Amino acid sequence: MNKQTFERNLLALSENDPFLCKRLSSAITTEGKYRFLQARSGEIIPAITDKEGAAHPLHSTVDPRREATRLVSTLSEEGYLLFLGLGGAFAAEAALEQNTTKKILIVEYDINGIAELLSSKDYIKLLQDDRVHLLCDPSAEELETFILRNYIPAIDGGIRVFPLRVRTDADDRFSLTADTVKEAIDAVSRDYSVQAYFGKRWFSNILRNLPLAERQNAIIAPIRKALICAAGPSLEGQISSIKKEKSTNNNDKSFIIAADTSLPALLNADIEPDAVISIDCQHISYQHFFRVLPKKTLLFLDIASPPPVASRTENRLFFSGGHPLSLYISRSWRPLPMLDTSGANVTYAALSLAENLGAKELSLFGADFSYPKGKTYARGTYIYPYFEKIQSRYMPLEAQHSAFLYRDSSLQKIYEDKNSWYYETKLLKFYRKKVREKENSINTNKSHTLSLFCSGTSRQDVFVFLKDYKKAVEKLDSFNMLQRDEIAATMLPLAAYFRRLNPLYNSIELFSTVKSYCLDELKKTVR
Repeated sequence: MNKQTFERNLLALSENDPFLCKRLSSAITTEGKYRFLQARSGEIIPAITDKEGAAHPLHSTVDPRREATRLVSTLSEEGYLLFLGLGGAFAAEAALEQNTTKKILIVEYDINGIAELLSSKDYIKLLQDDRVHLLCDPSAEELETFILRNYIPAIDGGIRVFPLRVRTDADDRFSLTADTVKEAIDAVSRDYSVQAYFGKRWFSNILRNLPLAERQNAIIAPIRKALICAAGPSLEGQISSIKKEKSTNNNDKSFIIAADTSLPALLNADIEPDAVISIDCQHISYQHFFRVLPKKTLLFLDIASPPPVASRTENRLFFSGGHPLSLYISRSWRPLPMLDTSGANVTYAALSLAENLGAKELSLFGADFSYPKGKTYARGTYIYPYFEKIQSRYMPLEAQHSAFLYRDSSLQKIYEDKNSWYYETKLLKFYRKKVREKENSINTNKSHTLSLFCSGTSRQDVFVFLKDYKKAVEKLDSFNMLQRDEIAATMLPLAAYFRRLNPLYNSIELFSTVKSYCLDELKKTVR
């Protein structure tokens, strides 16, 4: 061990990660997990020792830096790099020389092994760079959370994983790490895909809904039983059960929450739900609200919902579904109720609402998340009058429904038995999985505290708040320091949207476009 080298590396690390620095300061550096060899080029390279004491070099024994340069030369638009195994960090150091490199994450296991590495050579340049983060002994949950919070495709570009093969083959934990990384990247990709299509609409809708949100004063008392209505075909056969529950006169009847898609079907059956919830930012969701909403039915809306939907009733309550701008609004202007919408479908959001209202018992109706015998939605939902309206001799009603059914290339026909079958897609399977997880978590957590569901008090007039927000946007000059700037964070979904439209934008062009759009929208909204 070279004590001076070790201390210099720890000093460099302390600037960006004092907690890991403290852990390493008490680590053991004499266990002999590595031997250190000299390559022909003169570089010191670590070699991991196996159970028999044999040493296996982690890098080229000829010229590890040239090997690293060749490796990172394969990068194109990837700006987020994940290295599995620290080793001599030659590839990570070479990547820092690339203009496209935005962030580097290094995952390594065994705190004592890392301490040995840091005592062998100089890692100062790597450890001092604020683009680099070293995760030591992370759990699967910690690793996934870190990637979800730190990888921003619109800003960072693509992601590339570089396993240090000799190191990863020697430790089974890296095989689990690879699975966790894949799941995290898939989750980020799904979220980014949604942002890339709806980021612009979310931003505009939120700004236009704020004056309405300023006037909301509804307070919802806790409930005990929740009956949640989705819009799957099975809803048709369950209408009588819902009516029976609705007509119950005792104090133990269910609070009926309708997903917005199911609302027309319920109203056609003369069922007035206690609440309806909507999370879709698209204007097509307005078609669920063509009929007059019953006066006693409370409309729960994501603050990013279309303003025309919000205008359908005064009996509404906006909530935050997690958009960065809505989170900033809750922190800086008026606290909005928070609902978990991570399941990406309205039935999941309805379950989250029931959970937040304190429901101890849940019943789900119409939650098929499949197309039983090829049927997409229950009768009475928006799709039937919509297709009837646009049908023609060249595209009759049956063709409209078929086109809607077969639009997804992942569609599969599943047989339960000879007489029972259904279609499903990857997205519907994902929805079903998330809804079941949420339902199970609510059913197993009976100890959640009952509380009133309402908005907090606004700290200032909404237009004063918007003017202050506009001034804060005007002061921004780039997306740098993104993790420390909550104003820049409110613009991330917009960045994803404009990145999709213009994939060749550099960072300066992307920021300029996003900032200009933000300011134009604020000018339209602020008096």
